[in-house]
Amino acid sequence: MNLNAGEDTFFQVKESLNCRGKLLDLSTPAIMAILNITPDSFYDGGQISDHNSILYTAEAMLKEGADILDIGGQSTRPGANRISAIEEWERIGPALKQIRNNFPDAIISVDTFYSEVAIKAVKEGASIINDISAGEFDPLMYSFVSDSQTPYVIMHMQGSPENMQKNPHYDNVVSEVMNYFIKKVTLLRKMGLHDIIIDTGFGFGKTTEHNYSLLNNLALFRMFNCPILAGISRKSMITKTLNVKPADALNGTTVLNTIALLNGASLLRVHDVAEAVEVKKIVQEYKLSDLGL
Repeated sequence: MNLNAGEDTFFQVKESLNCRGKLLDLSTPAIMAILNITPDSFYDGGQISDHNSILYTAEAMLKEGADILDIGGQSTRPGANRISAIEEWERIGPALKQIRNNFPDAIISVDTFYSEVAIKAVKEGASIINDISAGEFDPLMYSFVSDSQTPYVIMHMQGSPENMQKNPHYDNVVSEVMNYFIKKVTLLRKMGLHDIIIDTGFGFGKTTEHNYSLLNNLALFRMFNCPILAGISRKSMITKTLNVKPADALNGTTVLNTIALLNGASLLRVHDVAEAVEVKKIVQEYKLSDLGL
């Protein structure tokens, strides 16, 4: 089943996140900018490492219209080796402090599956925790985000980055990912967490066909009344389809980001902020015209 843009009011999705007392308005889509402090990410590994490049990139992203800066210190590309919480924080910590000191009003997300890193990050000013494992890799994560009422991104992944793309299999990818979130969202709500964001995990233990099936049915995930994050930027569902490298996948990314917004996404996680902001503006105009405004 696919709910198109004209039917996207069928499920009422939460339209704000409480980010350390600052409300992030999601009545229109938000742009989450990827700020990787890693040497081996699939697209931008090693490009952002020193003090100047971190601040320059953060400033450029904010000026281009990023609503959130998502700082990551661990590569989660297929086949990536896992680093420790200590090493991850050694990468993330200084960058987080620099950005917080220079851009105090910025909403910062930290991409981590370690509760130890999440605790330190929130203490240093992060407002959102983005966990690709949805609590699977660290059982203490749920208690922390619930107790601290930190907005929390839970993502679906089959396997782990080390092995997730070796032979992903589902009998029905949409229903299986849906059932996964039913369990996760129910548990987090029982623990008292108010701000939950769901990410279907494009490219994380999925074939190209699985990814497009999830994208086509993305609106179904609005049933949870949680904002939906779409992380499609320059991924293999684009590069394999177009037979291009990630560096040449911006046009394909723009197309799929447009589809994601039309199918109910509330947040786009992207490498290219200015282009994503243009997608957001055009989709908003398109939806207004559908209402006759």
